[in-house]
Amino acid sequence: MNKAKLGQLVIATAGRDEYKKFIITCIIDDQYVYISDGYSRKIENPKKKKLKHLKLTGNVSEEIAQKLNKKLIVTNNDICKYIKSLDSYREQEV
Repeated sequence: MNKAKLGQLVIATAGRDEYKKFIITCIIDDQYVYISDGYSRKIENPKKKKLKHLKLTGNVSEEIAQKLNKKLIVTNNDICKYIKSLDSYREQEV
């Protein structure tokens, strides 16, 4: 199984957030992470989620990952902008 990374885009595969996109903001252990989308799940109140209920994507925001690693402030806007940039990129591909 792929290893979860800080700043990685994930898609929820279970629960009320199913099919929603999030960013991993904290890795608790090999089973749990905290995720945030900057909108319904703010960085100040992330969702604790089991990795088995998430689909890991190959997309990682290096900017967000570096900020998280250096304990710098990551804003909800940073997360929203990154997720939206991927959505608009996908639309341009089609």
